[in-house]
Formats: sequence, C-alpha cells, structure tokens
Amino acid sequence: MGASVVTTEDLMDFRKKLLEEFKDLMMEHTHPVPKTWLRSADVMDRLGISHGTLQKLRSKKVIPSYKIEGILFYDAIEIDAILMSNKVQMEEVA
Repeated sequence: MGASVVTTEDLMDFRKKLLEEFKDLMMEHTHPVPKTWLRSADVMDRLGISHGTLQKLRSKKVIPSYKIEGILFYDAIEIDAILMSNKVQMEEVA
C-alpha cells in the first residue's frame, strides 16, 4: 500500500465538509423552538435596567416590543441578539 500525503488544506476541506453535513443533519432533526415571550419586568431583571431605561430603549427602537391589550411583550431571542450585536471588546472599554 502506497503512502499518501495529507496537507493542511486537505484537512481544512474535510473539516468544512464534515461541518456542513453535520449542520444538514441537525436541520433535518431539529424542530423550531417556540418563542419565549418576556414581560417588561422580566426584561428589566434580565438586563439589570430600570423602567425608565427600558422605556427609553423602546422609544429609540433599540428594543422591539409587542403590545397586546395594553401589555408589552418582548421576544427573548431578539433581546439576546441585540445584546450580542452590541458586544464590546475589552480593549474598546479601556
């Protein structure tokens, strides 16, 4: 049996194909996650902010809300996505 040379590029291609196949399998067997709805108090606790700050973020359209019969609801996934999209690196803080 002859020897084969495996390059780093070959390994990277294999990795990409393997990850794609794994992703496809996960998509086939994953059911959609139901939305988790939060009320204002839940969002304030989750973010550690006051009612006034939440109201300001809502009015500036930073945090989307949904109103049903006078009660405001927030999508937990949207709140998490907003937090992650506004991530600050440690060197930016200093």
